[in-house]
Amino acid sequence: MWIAAGSALACTTAGALAYGVRGRSSSLIAPSVFQGSAERRAIALTFDDGPSPATPRVLEILERYGVKATFFECGVNIRRLPEIARAVADAGHEIGNHTDTHPLLSLRSAEMIRREMSRAQDAIRETTGFTATLFRAPYGVRWFGMKQAQRELGLMGVMWTAIGLDWKLDGPAVSRRLLRSVRNGAILCLHDGRGISTEPNVTSTIEAVRTMIPFLLDQGFRLETVSQLLCPTI
Repeated sequence: MWIAAGSALACTTAGALAYGVRGRSSSLIAPSVFQGSAERRAIALTFDDGPSPATPRVLEILERYGVKATFFECGVNIRRLPEIARAVADAGHEIGNHTDTHPLLSLRSAEMIRREMSRAQDAIRETTGFTATLFRAPYGVRWFGMKQAQRELGLMGVMWTAIGLDWKLDGPAVSRRLLRSVRNGAILCLHDGRGISTEPNVTSTIEAVRTMIPFLLDQGFRLETVSQLLCPTI
């Protein structure tokens, strides 16, 4: 009986930890959001892992349709491509913190987590003049120490309503996957980079964005930054 009870407790504890680490709606480890209000016909497109040499292609499509997005950028990529990071900010898009070197943060020390977030925060501010208020953990994995780092740096965690898996699916499949999950207040996750790769292939992302944006506009959705989605008065 005691063994069975212990096993049940261990399973429950493991399940709770897994939910806290990866659950998109969880704020057990660090505060986060994964969607906006269902009362407004608006969604947010977000792009992780940039800037990269492909980011300008994404910017061109967004400009063509007059929409804004949120880019969660890595510090090392910003320092490597400062002119592209500035182009994102100059175009009126929102920049969020995606750590400095895109590590998996589970089982890491609180000091390491804070250092990764702080260095990215500095890179964003020093390069673009923009102070990030949003943070997305690499791979969506949160860990102990992140809550304190977010508080110190003034960052709100952002997960997603749906993720495109654009690093492994082709453009049409990415579009279908995301469009199935579109609803008022949705936060959609794509990637304009691939971690800290210097020459990422983001063809599928470009194809998906080119297809999705006109469709979403035709359906009456407003495409906003995450901050606009969460606080419509911004």
